Amino acid sequence: MKSNPKNISIMKIKNIIHYILVGATIGLTSCDDFLDLDPISEATSGNAYSTASDAEAALTGAYDSFQSEYYIWDNIIFNDVISDNYYAGGDNPEVIAVAELNFSPTNGRLFNNWTQLYNAISKANVVLQKVPAINDLKLDQNNRREQILGEAAFLRAFHYYQLVKMWGGVPLVLEPVASLDPAETQLPRSSVTEVYAQIIRDLEFALERLPEVYGPSQSVNKARATSGSANALMATVYAHKPDRDYQKVLFYAQEVEKSAAGYRLLQNFAHLFDGNHYNNDESIMEIQYTGDTEANWGPQLLLPPSISGDSWRKFVVPSVNLINAFDAEGDVIRKNASFLFESVPWADEFWGNTVGSSIPFAFKWKSANGWASTNRQYIFRLADIVLLKAEALNELDQLESARIELNRIRSRAGLGDTPASNKNEMRLAILNERRLELCQEARRWDDLRRLNMAVEVINSLNEIDLRTNVRVDFNMTENKMLLPIPQQERNRNPNLSQNPGYN
Repeated sequence: MKSNPKNISIMKIKNIIHYILVGATIGLTSCDDFLDLDPISEATSGNAYSTASDAEAALTGAYDSFQSEYYIWDNIIFNDVISDNYYAGGDNPEVIAVAELNFSPTNGRLFNNWTQLYNAISKANVVLQKVPAINDLKLDQNNRREQILGEAAFLRAFHYYQLVKMWGGVPLVLEPVASLDPAETQLPRSSVTEVYAQIIRDLEFALERLPEVYGPSQSVNKARATSGSANALMATVYAHKPDRDYQKVLFYAQEVEKSAAGYRLLQNFAHLFDGNHYNNDESIMEIQYTGDTEANWGPQLLLPPSISGDSWRKFVVPSVNLINAFDAEGDVIRKNASFLFESVPWADEFWGNTVGSSIPFAFKWKSANGWASTNRQYIFRLADIVLLKAEALNELDQLESARIELNRIRSRAGLGDTPASNKNEMRLAILNERRLELCQEARRWDDLRRLNMAVEVINSLNEIDLRTNVRVDFNMTENKMLLPIPQQERNRNPNLSQNPGYN
């Protein structure tokens, strides 16, 4: 009987094979070499933070949160697999439940993600509280203290954005919790409006302190929060918050483009994902996997047997609907860079219910390397922001300006100018372009919900389960726009109310 690593706990894998975003090399912004520091994740005494090195180590610990399962893999599950882009694949019942939109408060992945994001916030909170009080002149060289605080504020904003878009209002924890007092540990949910307001405050704080670049090394500039990444998150936040402000989306997208970092679209789309062109000019911020103990284990879960070296059924399988969307547009360049078709030793219920059928694999990661891949996720890249800019222009009734931005992305993909002739056609064209450009980059579900199209799009899918030849009914409802608050967390905190539609 063959071994089936699909049933191994992904959290156990994470504990064995992990990476740190900055390679434990975040240091002072000078011509000196970066400090090689172990991250500080928890303070055990009042004097745990007393030097510049302690501050840098605490910040490294905050960046280290990008090694969590959520940022390696589950962000794709809860944005691409949950949408019309990918099937669950594999045989993990909790992932299959997400793909089928069968959300339960007891799904362990929800609790894992919630816990990991709040742990990441707690690390940022420690930096924001402790660093101002450290008496070390090194922190005041080259404005380093303020930069550290700006980086931590960006990270906290980024994590809260993940929480609010998945769950709506969540508790706002803005200081390290130093007590078991229920008044500190059992906070009620803040409103969606309050959470977004805090995210914006953190980003405004960060933008006053973050540089456009840290120096000549792109492996540093792309690994760390900069004004470019803060402006990109601002544009994203203003597009997603319930009271969307497209003037602000446009402003912050333009700020990204004006950055002295010199962001530009790569001419060759495939270079973004071939593994040889990371930290490129299009990248605004990306996770720095380097292999070995600083590795991405996600590709082993997704890539076909010819690359992964194993023969068990893989996760995150591109949907028939997604492949048809590429074919309908004649989008060969991005299709070839994003998917790999291969015959497999298992039956797939959507692509061929017989062993040996040819199915597509998610292929923006291209090297598994035995659970230790150097393949990366982009936290932000310019094409995403250009398309947000196009959306903002269209919503502001600047149709021809939106067309110019959209055609920048289409041109690189070898496609002709968009035929969209009015505001609604342009809105749909931009949404489709984002789907083709950003698949497997954890954007699709956010886009559908932002434009209030999730219910319509999901319920109109014609996905046939070949085992029964019956159309799959995803039963998408307005309540499913938000995930249920994890039951484990509600058991711990009785002040947490549940989202509508869940018990």
